[in-house]
Amino acid sequence: MSARIVLIEDHPDNMELMAYLLQAAGYTYRCATDGAQGLEMIRHERPDLVVCDLQMPFMDGFEVLRHLRDDESLRHTPIVAVTAQSMPGDRQKVLRAGFDGYFSKPIEPHVFVTQLEAWLPPDKRARGQ
Repeated sequence: MSARIVLIEDHPDNMELMAYLLQAAGYTYRCATDGAQGLEMIRHERPDLVVCDLQMPFMDGFEVLRHLRDDESLRHTPIVAVTAQSMPGDRQKVLRAGFDGYFSKPIEPHVFVTQLEAWLPPDKRARGQ
């Protein structure tokens, strides 16, 4: 059984691309367009991985991260930031905050799924790697 992934992204084109890539790789995913909606979805779905934009309305990615890490039942859910913030030092800031990984936008479609799979156990990877 492949992993369940929650995508939290407010930009429709970015969401569409990530969703397309995950679907093509055989993953089950759900989409949220803001942090508050995403957090509710995470609490309900209990995903294997969360992919989260940092700058969103209602609740930014850092706040989503804080809520996940404060919830004992969700604390160990991997969360990967996907952001347009790609200045020197941004990656380190994101990782120091507690995100498990970091992708800068625009994502690279030919490696996105393969790189995300690093945060999934082998038995949850769509390709069984």
